[in-house]
Order: sequence, then structure tokens, then C-alpha cells
Amino acid sequence: MQFRDLGAQYQRLEKEILSGARSVMEQSHFILGPQVDELEAKLAAYVGVKHCISCANGTDALQLVLMAWGIGPGDAVFTSDFTFFASAGTASIVGATPVFVDIDPDTFNISPDALEGMIQRTLNEERLKPRVIVPVDLFGQPAEYDRIEAIAEKYGLLILEDGAQGFGGDIGGKRVGSFGDAATTSFFPAKPLGCYGDGGAIFTNDDDLEVLLRSLRAQGRSPEDKYDNRLIGMNSRLDTLQAAILLPKLKAFEEYELDAVNKVAAWYDERLKDIVKIPVVKEGYLSSWAQYTITLKNKAQRDGLQKHLKDCGIPSMVYYPKGLHQQTAYRDLGLSDDLYPNTVKAVDTVLSLPMHPYLSWDEVEDVSDAVSHYIK
Repeated sequence: MQFRDLGAQYQRLEKEILSGARSVMEQSHFILGPQVDELEAKLAAYVGVKHCISCANGTDALQLVLMAWGIGPGDAVFTSDFTFFASAGTASIVGATPVFVDIDPDTFNISPDALEGMIQRTLNEERLKPRVIVPVDLFGQPAEYDRIEAIAEKYGLLILEDGAQGFGGDIGGKRVGSFGDAATTSFFPAKPLGCYGDGGAIFTNDDDLEVLLRSLRAQGRSPEDKYDNRLIGMNSRLDTLQAAILLPKLKAFEEYELDAVNKVAAWYDERLKDIVKIPVVKEGYLSSWAQYTITLKNKAQRDGLQKHLKDCGIPSMVYYPKGLHQQTAYRDLGLSDDLYPNTVKAVDTVLSLPMHPYLSWDEVEDVSDAVSHYIK
């Protein structure tokens, strides 16, 4: 059994993927070829925004937006304490200071109440200027953007949606990638929409930001003259080959994969709802299920279950074993666990089970039976 079975997906899409790759080889336009333009147009249409700017990876996508907004030393960037390092690391790269925010214990997403508390605390300390909120659409479910947007408006902050795990999710039909002032996603292979290497994208309705981002992703070059660099940028372009691979994957994602992965989640819910705490999807929200994450009673039970699953030949993962405030890179911030009670509990009790659109009912039964056997 695979945790996320990319092989099964390839078998389903082999003809289309190989055809797209062959076309790139024949055209020999390996950087920013026509497939990149086609992919960007289709991604923007799917998300429901005017512009999609592809880049080399999801981390660069976050960094490019922060650079375009002029975020730097003395600025505070608020993000979830329970997420992948890039959500905060990119703020540090541009010289800003990440401010970590505790999570909702049910959704694992950033808590709006804790967010406002951290903004007020930052204002009271008068060391940093609040500038940006980076909500994370963790495990596939969008953050609470209605409340986050109200907070951002109240304090005059920008919102940069980190949709690396949430592509395909929505709130009332409004899709991940369309929230805030700009949004990003990742095409890392294990993401809901993944390529065969690294890749990322930025979404926005801001015409001026789009022009600036296209310049920054290509060393800050002028739109009129590629050899006139007017800004200090990055070398962060999506390879044409990856775009060609993503095109049939996007088609499959739209046509059946998103529906299939939600069916798998429903199977898990039915089998596990009386055994463990299952994921909570808020009413009116749709998850794209980057992970299916259950919550155990304590660390001993979580670790014991993970070992039991391994003995049964079933893979599982702990996302995440540390909060960002516990990372060595941020130890000098001197942040206490007391500020992040929900994160501290989550790192000891969460466990992600095999999850992908090609998981069968029999496989879900095998996983569920193994979980049930251990818990009971």
C-alpha cells in the first residue's frame, strides 16, 4: 500500500503524460515554452482569478510575493504555528520576522481569535510593524477567510494565502487560490496537484502585481528588454516539461480526482468516526484532502498506532512533529509552549493515513480495521 500512490495515477494518465513530454522534447522549448502559458491560463480559469504566474516551487511563490510587496526588516508576518517551514521561512529570507499563531484544534488551521490576539500583542510591543497574514490551507481545507479578511481590514494588513496543500478546496464554491490579495500553491509531487519535480504558482487579480511578479521570477528583467534588469529578482521559472506533465493531471483533477478523494474521505469517516477523532471539515467547506489526519488521545497512543500500522504494512506520517516555534531556527525568539497549546497538543497526537484518489474501498477497510484493532 502506498501513502500517496503516484504510480497508480501515472498508469491512468501514462499516454497523455508521455505525449506531452514528447511534444516538449520535439519543440525543444524547455524554459517558458507554450505549455507554460497554456497551464497558467487554465489554472487561473480553474481558480477563478485573472492571473496565474508559475514559478520553480511553492517556497519561491511565497517569497516572490513578499518581495513584490516590499516586505522586509521590521515587518511582522503572521502565520500558523502548525505548518510546513516555508510558510514562515520565506518571511525570514526577506528579512521580516514571522509571528506564529496557534491553531483551531478541530481544523488545524490558523485560529482567527489567536491571530487577532497576536496582532494586538505585536502592536503593544512596538518592535515590529504588522504587514502580512499568511493563512495556510492545511491538509486540503481552506482557512476561515471570512474572519481573517475582516481582521486584515481592521488592522490594514495584506493577506497571502498559502494554498500549497489546499488546491481544489473551496468555501461555498470560491476556490483556494482566490482568497486574499495574492495566493500561492505548490506542485510538489505529493500535493493535490503535483508535477514530477518541483513547481509552484501565484494567483492574483492585481494587474500591477502580475507584471512585477513576472519580472521578479526572471532576475528582475524588464518586460520590454530581457537584458535590462530593473530589479533584483530570482531565477524561478517552471520548466516547460513540468507544465506539460501538469496539463493532463489538471484535467484529471477537475474531471474525477477531486471527487474521488472526497469519496475516500467519506469512506474513512464512516469506518473511523466511532473509533478516533476524525478530520473536521467546516460546513460549506470542501477539502482537497492533501492529508487525512486523525487525532489520538496522547503521544503514546499515536506512536503505538503508527508502529502497529507499520507492522501491518500500512504507511502513515506525522504532519507535523514540531510547531514552528519549536524549530531550532527560531529558538532565539524564546517563544513558550504556553502561547501555542493547540499546536503543542497536535504535534503529539496527529497521524495521517494513506490518502489519494486511487485508494480502493478494500484498502480503506484494511487501514480502518488496523486502526480499530489497535484502539480497541
